[in-house]
Amino acid sequence: MDAVEIYRIVDGLVPKAISDEYCAVYGAYDNSGLLLNVGREVKAIVFSLDLSKGAIALAKEKGANLIVTHHPAIYGKLSSLSVEQPVERKLLECAREEISVISMHLNLDCAEGGIDDSLVDAFGGKTLRVMEKLTKGGYGKLSAVEKQPFEAFVRSLNATLETDRTVTYGKRDVSLVASFCGAGVSEGALSFAKENGADTVLSSDWKHHLIALCQDYGMNAVCITHYASESYGFRKFVNKCQAALPAPCFLHEDGLK
Repeated sequence: MDAVEIYRIVDGLVPKAISDEYCAVYGAYDNSGLLLNVGREVKAIVFSLDLSKGAIALAKEKGANLIVTHHPAIYGKLSSLSVEQPVERKLLECAREEISVISMHLNLDCAEGGIDDSLVDAFGGKTLRVMEKLTKGGYGKLSAVEKQPFEAFVRSLNATLETDRTVTYGKRDVSLVASFCGAGVSEGALSFAKENGADTVLSSDWKHHLIALCQDYGMNAVCITHYASESYGFRKFVNKCQAALPAPCFLHEDGLK
């Protein structure tokens, strides 16, 4: 199978149509899909949250000629390609080494059982409401958990996500959590959490004014790394792909949890 045929399989698991719908309904931007196709039969596949130097090195080590990422390998407009620019240098290296690249971004975030749902699974929540609903799936979850001290909630979450870089604010007991994978926390997300009675907000890439606003609303703020918020669900996606794909699959992690 070549990269086009592999892409059809992974798109069947988390269709790009989910990303397209999200962008159309909520005014977002994405660039998921087969972003670099070198036209070779796929011998092995590396999965990585990012198109990183480590992912490319593992692909070369394993003889893999396809890398599947979560974050788009090409995101903004490219008017030229230069080895002097880090992002472009990695794309050029992939092309030189005949490695194709697929990116599965907002579709993987929002799919049923995708990365945003997996974050809920990580803290043992039961989803009650979705902030941004789609035909199938959505983004931003309000979830119930068994009432517990804030410290116990954070300790269990850190163990599941395998991270020790979490920053927290607050001390309320936890029973209702609003969670947003990746950089999803915003004024609107906090309003959703407050209006629905959440005592805790979980996300990454918090700006200072959002932490302050969360405190003003009387809610706990749990600030995990972007990587930790998504790597747990990405690993689940890789497991699904391993069962569906005909080529050997390898997971690369960059140690940014």
